[in-house]
Amino acid sequence: MIRITARIALDERDFEESFILASGPGGQNVNKVATAVQLRYPIDRAGLPEDMRARLETLAGQRLTKDGVLVITAREHRSQERNRAEALARLVDLFQRAAVAPKKRRPTRATLGSKIRRLDSKSKRSSVKRLRGSTGDD
Repeated sequence: MIRITARIALDERDFEESFILASGPGGQNVNKVATAVQLRYPIDRAGLPEDMRARLETLAGQRLTKDGVLVITAREHRSQERNRAEALARLVDLFQRAAVAPKKRRPTRATLGSKIRRLDSKSKRSSVKRLRGSTGDD
């Protein structure tokens, strides 16, 4: 079990890994060995609260299929093991970011002093622009 929060854990048996050919560095090895990993996880099996699931769907974006399967592909490294660890780390990071509820925005009001300062600066700027104008002696 991979612990996400105190109450949420992912079962490793629900992961589905497949290895695919990777592009990039590796020389001849890149054409012969499937080092990139594609990790699939159905988010229905995680038993997430509704608000966390909505945040996860937003964060996942196109990595989430219509069937509700989260697909993460890792192909940065030359070895299969490092790519596997990278994909798992990205999956856990995604779930942990979804677990954090955003702070509620509390609307604030401008103070009287800030309003007065703003209006003073506007009037000063207005007078500067007015004095730059034509004098009417033309």
